[in-house]
Amino acid sequence: MHTEVELRRLMKTRVEPAALGEAVIAAVLLRLKQYGYLNDAAFAETYARLRQENEKLGQGRVRQDLQQKGVAKDLIAETLESRYGQTNEEALAREHLERKRIRKPETPKETARVMRRLVTAGFPTGVIYKILRQWDVPDEALAALDNLDEEAHEE
Repeated sequence: MHTEVELRRLMKTRVEPAALGEAVIAAVLLRLKQYGYLNDAAFAETYARLRQENEKLGQGRVRQDLQQKGVAKDLIAETLESRYGQTNEEALAREHLERKRIRKPETPKETARVMRRLVTAGFPTGVIYKILRQWDVPDEALAALDNLDEEAHEE
């Protein structure tokens, strides 16, 4: 499955430049929509569902991926609300850690690695800190992570 933006981008490399090429692309996209093969709403829902159920990714990562694929912002918001509205992000983050076989960190370096992995997976920092605190990560290691987090936002 692809979004309309992705298909348009892929077809641009295969058609003549200028108005004739744009007309061909528009005709193909219209036909795909008429036959029901091209539907950004269905794509966004399926994409979000698969990333949540199979990869255990957080809402932030799915939002970012859908934006990169060219899905409209209002459609992304609607999809994520229906998909993640009743989801416990902490439980999902724990499932993600389990799926990736990430264990309780023993050193500050491992703690930073776990945090980076969870941020990359799209989980909010509040959920990440809650998990780390429940793992009895020392407050000094969490304070060091706060400094890293602030430096990342400044850049």
